[in-house]
Amino acid sequence: MTPSPSRIVDLSGSLSSRPAHVAGPAIFCDNLVKIFKVADLEVVALQGLDLLVEPGEMVAVVGVSGSGKSTLLSILGGLDEPTAGRVVVAGHDLTGMDGRQRAAYRRSVIGFVWQQTERNLLPYLSAVENVELPMLLGGVSGDERRRRGAELLDLVGLDEPRQRLRPERLSGGEQQRTAVAVALANRPVVLLADEPTGELDTTSAGELFASLRRINAELGMTVVIVTHDPLVADHVGRTIGIRDGRTSTETVRQAADMPGHDGPTALEEFAVLDGAGRLQLPRAHVEALGLHRRVRLRLEHDHIGVWPDRGAIVRPPAPSDGRPVDD
Repeated sequence: MTPSPSRIVDLSGSLSSRPAHVAGPAIFCDNLVKIFKVADLEVVALQGLDLLVEPGEMVAVVGVSGSGKSTLLSILGGLDEPTAGRVVVAGHDLTGMDGRQRAAYRRSVIGFVWQQTERNLLPYLSAVENVELPMLLGGVSGDERRRRGAELLDLVGLDEPRQRLRPERLSGGEQQRTAVAVALANRPVVLLADEPTGELDTTSAGELFASLRRINAELGMTVVIVTHDPLVADHVGRTIGIRDGRTSTETVRQAADMPGHDGPTALEEFAVLDGAGRLQLPRAHVEALGLHRRVRLRLEHDHIGVWPDRGAIVRPPAPSDGRPVDD
C-alpha cells in the first residue's frame, strides 16, 4: 500500500502555495520502526507499525503506557525521526527531512495540541492573542488575523467576552479548546492531539470532543487523537489500538444503515493484519482460550479458524539399537 511518488510534495518549495488538501492518504506509515538507545540498552518503541488514515477521518490511537502511541505521535508531528520505515503525512515524506524542512512542516502542515495546557498557550497573552500569534509570525495581515482568530474561537465554543481573557482566567476545558484554535490558526491539513482530555473532568472532556467533531465535520479536517482512554471510541469514527509497538485492533463505528445494525450506530472491533501477514489477537481472546506459543489454524471457504494447540508433541521412534534420536 505504497503511495504513488507523484503524490509526494517537496517541502523545499513555498508552503504558502500548498493546497488545502493533498491527494492520497492523510497519514501513511509503512513498517515504522523506532529504537531508543539508553546507555548500553536498546528499547524498541515501534516494531514495524503500519497505519493508514484517509483525509477527513477523525480517529483515535489508543494504547497503554509503553505501547508506542506517544512515539508514533512524535514522529507524525515532526518532533522525532523513525529508525526505519516510511511515514508520509498529507503528501509530505518525513523520512530524511532536514531541520529547516521539518520546522516548515510543523509550522504549516500539522497542528498540534499537547496534554499540558501550559505547553499550548502563552500566559501573558489573551486567548485571541494566542490564536493570532501563529498568523502574525506567518505574515498574515492584522484585519485577517483578528477576523480568523475570533472565527476559530467561536468554532470551539469560546464566546467573545472570554476571548479577551488570559489563560489563568479560563477553565481547563476552555484552555484546551483555545489550544485547538491555536493549532488551527495556520490552516493545517492534519490536527494531532496528545491526550487532550488527560487533565479535564468528564464534562470539559465532552465539550472538547464536541469541538473536535465540529472541526472535523465543518472544516473537513483530519483529526488524530492519541489517548490511553478506550472510551474515546464513543467520540470518533475509528479507534486504532496499539500494542507492543504495532497496530493490533481497530474499532469502527458502523452507520445505522449497515446490515445487522439496529441502533443509530454500532461499534465493531477488528484485528489488524499488517503488510507481512502478522495478526495480533486481542489479549482477552488469548487469555479466554489459554492460547500460548502456537495455535492450530484451519482455512475455510470464508474464514480462518484458530484453536489452541492441545496435542502432545509426538517424537519419532528410537532406532532399533535403542539409541535415542537427536532433536
